[in-house]
Amino acid sequence: MWRIIPLILVAYLFAYMDRVNVSFAAADMNADLGFSATVYGLGGGLFFLGYALFEIPSNLLLVRYGARQWIARIMVTWGLLSAGMMFVTNAETFYVLRFLLGVAEAGFYPGVIYYFSSWFPPCHRSRAVSRFFIAVPLASLVMGAVSGWLLDLEGLAGLAGWQWLFLAQGLPTVLVGFVVLAFLPDRPATVRWLTPKERDWIEGELAREQQQIGDPPGHNVLAALRNPKVQLNGALSFLLIGANITFTLSAPMVLAAVGGLGRDAVGWTVAAGGIIGAVTILWLGHIADRRGDRFIYAFWCTAVIAASLLVIALGGPAFVIVAVYLAFAIAAPSVQMLLSSAWPEVMTRAELAVGAAAINTIAQIGAFFTPFAWGALKDGTGSFEAGLYGIAAMAAVCAGLIWLLRAQVRNRGAQAAVQ
Repeated sequence: MWRIIPLILVAYLFAYMDRVNVSFAAADMNADLGFSATVYGLGGGLFFLGYALFEIPSNLLLVRYGARQWIARIMVTWGLLSAGMMFVTNAETFYVLRFLLGVAEAGFYPGVIYYFSSWFPPCHRSRAVSRFFIAVPLASLVMGAVSGWLLDLEGLAGLAGWQWLFLAQGLPTVLVGFVVLAFLPDRPATVRWLTPKERDWIEGELAREQQQIGDPPGHNVLAALRNPKVQLNGALSFLLIGANITFTLSAPMVLAAVGGLGRDAVGWTVAAGGIIGAVTILWLGHIADRRGDRFIYAFWCTAVIAASLLVIALGGPAFVIVAVYLAFAIAAPSVQMLLSSAWPEVMTRAELAVGAAAINTIAQIGAFFTPFAWGALKDGTGSFEAGLYGIAAMAAVCAGLIWLLRAQVRNRGAQAAVQ
């Protein structure tokens, strides 16, 4: 963990910052360039369309070339494109750069999950995933703390504040990519800091997990998409990621509009959510490994997300809006961590490279359509209320699907125990 996870955590921190920093740039950028909520929503979602289209090919190339080289490639290209967002001048360039940014980042997250499946046995996997997944709330902490300062650089060297934000958060990603290329180990067999006994233990634990799951029906792309386990995970991920990312992309504007918060208050609220969310992820990763049931915690986190979005839609005093936003910020990254760390529990390693990418592809399709629908509703109604009700309903349905998946996994475990 000490040799792998800190580097992956830093990589994912920059990935998530480059993915959602547009939410902090949105208000000033939209005003400067004359973007409507529909234009912004479509541009925000196009990232995920590019991500979805290239997710499976990217993961297949990761398997072919190795995690170290492919993750480094992903980081260098998306860092350059993220910095390139400073050159947006109209809706068309906004659409193109957001789409290309998604293409560049495609495969990173499922690739990491596949990579972890060759290093961490089930009894350690949630802790491993949680310790790199804290990058999501930590990104909120960093962006909340520094984005206001970067936006205040308005006019420096002839650049707008939002242009400085993209530049300052994009270029460091390129440097991290080269660090990954130099130091990330490919697999246990290639490192000298594991003894033969330690390598044998890892391989034995992973083999035992594969034996319990059983033989795959097939592991090509079409077989993965036909796999009922992939379809169910994909459906709940479609709803979950669609709801979470849609709200995240507009959270600063929602907090300002519904809660009446100023720029600094919004930044510190998002930062506070990042701190609490990081602690919660680590705690839930530890508890889920100890109790061996990731799905029950994922269910309750999703229920909290649905309730939080519903309360924000109903409105209320600023302190209520801040409190329920913090509840959302705690639950949203935790449920994604729990569900993705459970993918190796429902798929064999032969299925996992393509299956994880297929699940994430379906999820990113949800992340494309939902922000666009959100923006259209905002332009049509003049408020965020209808969109908040919609994504709250998506989260509630997702909670039901997680309960169904949990029942299936528990039934399979009971049958294996009898045999």
